[in-house]
Amino acid sequence: MTATLIGYARCSTDEQDLTAQRQILLGLGVADERIYLDHGLTGTNRARPGLDQALAAVRAGDTLVVPKLDRLARSVPDARDIGDSLANRGIKLSLGGTLYDPTDPMGKMFFNILATFAEFEVDLLRMRTREGMAVARAKGKLKGKKPKLTARQQGELCRMHASGDYTIADLAELFTVSRPTVYRVLDRAKAQQSA
Repeated sequence: MTATLIGYARCSTDEQDLTAQRQILLGLGVADERIYLDHGLTGTNRARPGLDQALAAVRAGDTLVVPKLDRLARSVPDARDIGDSLANRGIKLSLGGTLYDPTDPMGKMFFNILATFAEFEVDLLRMRTREGMAVARAKGKLKGKKPKLTARQQGELCRMHASGDYTIADLAELFTVSRPTVYRVLDRAKAQQSA
């Protein structure tokens, strides 16, 4: 029985394109029908159907080919778990054409360093995103969700509720919003009056 190359590629958002990763895998000798993909799923999400299919497709003696380690896993524990699982099943792991050998101390160290860098990149991205959101919030550009009702509609809702002629369910139906939204509008109005 001949060894097979199974490819796996992933991108985190729907806007990203998998063409470059697919070309790398094809260039490394993976047949197009043996490439499994996850589109719009982060590496920290372990529930990845494409990865599950790729892991199910590889057999002892086969090689799982990934363009870069950060496409396979974005944390050291996850990378170690996948790497150890493949090694225990007799499956080789190729990272961008470089074969990872879990029995070789240098290979193991190299793999752990790559996994650490992949995790570092994710942490750095999260930190930059948080910082960017804080700056945007401070400048008033990040205001949260837009209210479901305009200020005028909220005023009318409060007036109708104060009349005592309408129940919360009636108001929710009339303004086509949920009951929790009605409660939030009324609570906000009370807070503004008491302030």
